[in-house]
Amino acid sequence: MRTLLFLLDKEFRQMLRNRQLLSTLLIAPLIQLILLPLAADYTVKDIAMTVVDNDHSTFSRKLVDKITASGYFKLAGYTTSYADGLAKVQQDKADLLLQIPPHFERDLVKENARDLYVAINAIEGTKANLGGAYLSSIIADFNSDIRLQWLGPVAGAASSGSSAAADPDATPQISVASSNWYNPLLNYKLYMVPAILVTLVTAMAAMQSAFNIVQEKESGTIEQINVTPIRKHWFILGKLIPFLVLGVVVFTLGIIAGWAFYGIWPLGSFVVLYGALVVYLFAMLGMGLLISTYSATQQQAMSLSFFFINIFNLMSGVFTAVDSMPAWAQYIVETFPPSHFIKIMRMVVLKGSGWSDIGYHLGAMAVIGLFLNTWAVLNYRKTV
Repeated sequence: MRTLLFLLDKEFRQMLRNRQLLSTLLIAPLIQLILLPLAADYTVKDIAMTVVDNDHSTFSRKLVDKITASGYFKLAGYTTSYADGLAKVQQDKADLLLQIPPHFERDLVKENARDLYVAINAIEGTKANLGGAYLSSIIADFNSDIRLQWLGPVAGAASSGSSAAADPDATPQISVASSNWYNPLLNYKLYMVPAILVTLVTAMAAMQSAFNIVQEKESGTIEQINVTPIRKHWFILGKLIPFLVLGVVVFTLGIIAGWAFYGIWPLGSFVVLYGALVVYLFAMLGMGLLISTYSATQQQAMSLSFFFINIFNLMSGVFTAVDSMPAWAQYIVETFPPSHFIKIMRMVVLKGSGWSDIGYHLGAMAVIGLFLNTWAVLNYRKTV
């Protein structure tokens, strides 16, 4: 224990002496946490739409008015030529094209059906998918309005002029009342801020712990430690604990920033949140220390760290749901500590989950952390 205290005293002194690095580690994550949620928003608005109206009827004007009044679309062009409308899409002046065919209103009245044609610029996949979904939903809603409008007079005529049947309020309707649990207003920041905080803690823990041992290799101080009787597990533990403390500080500042700028405050227990954080940092610091045992220079350590951090950010469920990935990818993601901690963060922050709810993810992180740290201890070769 005295050996560990000696190592911790050395590491904390070395960390606090480098004030420029310390301020960077504390300030940079805060700035990123404030700015990134503003950009990481899947709510798509102001979708540029060009309309090719070959009907110029009352129904076609009502449809266009309903689409533009939704707040998601803005009219980029209004023409009767499909070639002109498609040219706007090809020139990136419009994101999608809606073509209303000739005799749209007449055929709709006579045959109760008429097709519309929609062409979507799919270069931006997310915008194309959401824009198409928004437009389909608005058209379906417009279609329902027309059916209810026609159903009223028909129902009234079928009831032999009954005043009750002619009352629009008596028209049979099916309504759906939805309730959004945990995020009633569908505020995307509530979903993204906890995940982005995890990615920032991940980058700090993995990269800085990886650089630490490599720094001592390059400066030559590691040789002075190697000739001492300090055991490998004490040495690794002495490297891990200071960055664990720093990770807790960064996480706390992130929680405060999330509350100050976005009004997000965890519904669950802070004991559960910080308990999970310690286990997560144990796993990620173990990975960083393992990288450092394989790296001879800081450049090698940085390359390996960036390699894993980029994979974690893309596959751990920060921006895309893990459930939508192929089965083989989901099995791989199960071995990523960030994927488990992101789920824990969202569960505790949004749902107020407790120990029993996060037990599986907590256990998975603990097993991964034990494996990585054991590997780091065994792989560190101490030469005398």
